[in-house]
Amino acid sequence: MQVPAAFQYEKATSLDHAIELLTQYGPEARVVAGGHSMLPMMKMRLAQPEALIDINSLDELALIRVDGHELAVGAMVRHAELLASPVVSEHFPILRDAEQVIADPLVRNRGTVGGSLCQADPSEDLSAAFSALRATLVAQGPGGRRSIAIREFFLGPYETALDDAELLVEIRVPIRSHASAYRKVERRVGDWAVVAAGAVLEISGGVITEAGIGLTAVGARRFVAEQAEDFLRGGRPDDEAFVEAGRIASQECRPTADQRGPVDYKRHLAGELTTRALRAAAARAQGQEA
Repeated sequence: MQVPAAFQYEKATSLDHAIELLTQYGPEARVVAGGHSMLPMMKMRLAQPEALIDINSLDELALIRVDGHELAVGAMVRHAELLASPVVSEHFPILRDAEQVIADPLVRNRGTVGGSLCQADPSEDLSAAFSALRATLVAQGPGGRRSIAIREFFLGPYETALDDAELLVEIRVPIRSHASAYRKVERRVGDWAVVAAGAVLEISGGVITEAGIGLTAVGARRFVAEQAEDFLRGGRPDDEAFVEAGRIASQECRPTADQRGPVDYKRHLAGELTTRALRAAAARAQGQEA
């Protein structure tokens, strides 16, 4: 039997109360929402927080809304809610693609978008998808609110830019004319990715004006392939460019060998899935579902 170490449990009744509790218990306190990442780590004693702050009652963090020219996703939005959202499907098919391959319905019904990002697991799908979209994260702590570009949020595996008493409260993504897609290879349905890639393309006058490429499970710095993005920008959205972007992405990631495969296999997949995601995004830009 795996049993967590002893800990204090507190249930936050408001956002301000949650921040007060995090300040009171200090850096050894942890927030729990869906709990699918935190609780297994506690059972294996990989995490031993002195206090758990339950934020499941914070309904103000569970909204999906359009605010001006941005989509705002509350940190407590469940995966299933993001997947079912018509506005998300309309403007951000990459998020729909990613949510469809996250775990299973039981996990998606309970797990939260904010919890996934704050875990900063190198194999997490939404981290790559939101990074490709260049989202902005809104955090709140004792000193008030601040915005963090998602590409500055991930400092390393399981490490983020949040301060000890800060909470992620919202994810904001600009709504602009673009096309996107997400592709994943897994050992079995609902598993962590062997490799996954997301692509975002803004195309004007037959030229790529902006590109975003997110990579999961291959050690890509802050979940993105910046050199491949730079290569695509200013070029034409054709298959030759997509294949070369995939090659560049495969070379700038840093996969490690594990039970999911050797380095060469993962590097090959990173390139192939980047190319496939770019093709799918380009097809959607032309009104073709891919």
